[in-house]
Amino acid sequence: MTNRKITVAYGDGIGPEIMQATLDILEAAGAALDLDVIEIGEKVYQQGVTTGIKPSAWESLRQSKVFFKAPITTPQGGGFKSLNVTTRKTLGLFANVRPCRVYPPYISTLHPKMDVVIIRENEEDLYAGIEHQQTDEVVQCLKLISRPGSEKIIRFAFEYARAYNRKKVTCFTKDNIMKMSDGLFHKIFDEIGEEYPEIEKDHKIIDIASAILADKPETLDVIVTLNLYGDIVSDIAAQIAGSVGLGGSANIGEGCAMFEAIHGSAPDIAGMGIANPSGLINAAAMMLVHIDQPQIAEKVTNAWLKTIEDGIHTGDIYKEGQSKSKVGTKEFSQAVIDRIDSKPQHLIGAQFKKLDKDKLFKAPKKVKKTKKLVGVDVFIHWDEPGRNPNVLGEKLKECCTASLPLKIINNRGVKVYPDGHSETFCSDHWRCRYIASESSAIDHKQVIELLDQIQAAGFDFIKTEQLYTFDGARGYSLAQGE
Repeated sequence: MTNRKITVAYGDGIGPEIMQATLDILEAAGAALDLDVIEIGEKVYQQGVTTGIKPSAWESLRQSKVFFKAPITTPQGGGFKSLNVTTRKTLGLFANVRPCRVYPPYISTLHPKMDVVIIRENEEDLYAGIEHQQTDEVVQCLKLISRPGSEKIIRFAFEYARAYNRKKVTCFTKDNIMKMSDGLFHKIFDEIGEEYPEIEKDHKIIDIASAILADKPETLDVIVTLNLYGDIVSDIAAQIAGSVGLGGSANIGEGCAMFEAIHGSAPDIAGMGIANPSGLINAAAMMLVHIDQPQIAEKVTNAWLKTIEDGIHTGDIYKEGQSKSKVGTKEFSQAVIDRIDSKPQHLIGAQFKKLDKDKLFKAPKKVKKTKKLVGVDVFIHWDEPGRNPNVLGEKLKECCTASLPLKIINNRGVKVYPDGHSETFCSDHWRCRYIASESSAIDHKQVIELLDQIQAAGFDFIKTEQLYTFDGARGYSLAQGE
């Protein structure tokens, strides 16, 4: 085999330990790799690079297009961006793939038939990280869901299910509440699902879906979901399968890919030599498949499974009377190396497939609709004593324009004017909705005239959202109680 260049980062905390252990296994298995090692994470943050990665590292990633990464530590608090999120979005790694299977009776689990793959959208949703403080009391985080982004990840899930002969794909959303954003994802799931008649389709609301995943994971197969939900439920799935320390993760884009363990850098046990490298080992196997070395991936995975079968376990999965030997990081990796040409006797051995790129990266459907401006939501910072919505409403009615009358005021999504309820708690952040009559033609000039009137009346407007219809259908949500 011709050596394939990959970019490697040893990371923070336990990262260097588990990365070295994994690379030793890959070398023993005969992986054909050229390693370009870059520095990312904590040390780079401390040098004042708020992204945690230097320009020279980006150049390595552009050349290799494969990133094998150990966990890093992202400083908490303002000013620092998650490197994982930055990398996924910058390199277009739209699909996060996390297989979660069990290994009974060798690793304890309450769900001996669990074999779930979670496919998570990786670039959008609340993870866009677009946040603003708008008043003394209120901050906002924008949830962005796009049709192209949803189409890509949903098609990926169905193609994965088809390639691996999976029987069912289940979509997790919260579209009973977020009817437009999560609703769009659900709608596209139904559309694309029609192209895969041999695969069973199912949709579940995320709260009960999470409960089912925790209680009856054997009823699920492939899960496709939005970014935040996927992040949460994949950790739940990994933990109930046996340990978060076992889970590997692939982040796939059209040109680049990143492979990592799903767990964090665990600085509390760094340098103690007890970390479980299994998550990174399983991520490495997915990487080897991606770079067209599936035979090596099978060797690595089968040797790892045989080690698990033989009861050689790190402390996180060790169980008295069930495990045979409690080992540290180096001892575990050596045990895998010693079994590099072995296969498990009881656990199902490695089975890897590569997805069809021509089908996987099909161009998203173009949708062009007639867009009409019908009103505007004006968000106001108002904190007069008592915060009486009726007082605010009457004052704002005085500064309306003829083309844009005030229709409703709501606070944190709840209608408070007109005819609100005195029991409703109000913050200092008010959404004031101005809607034109059906016969009126609205343009941005009239919105600006309205804002001029509001400002002249002494109000502090902090943002606006234009209200549109698309092919005549309302393109904005109603307030609770509207």
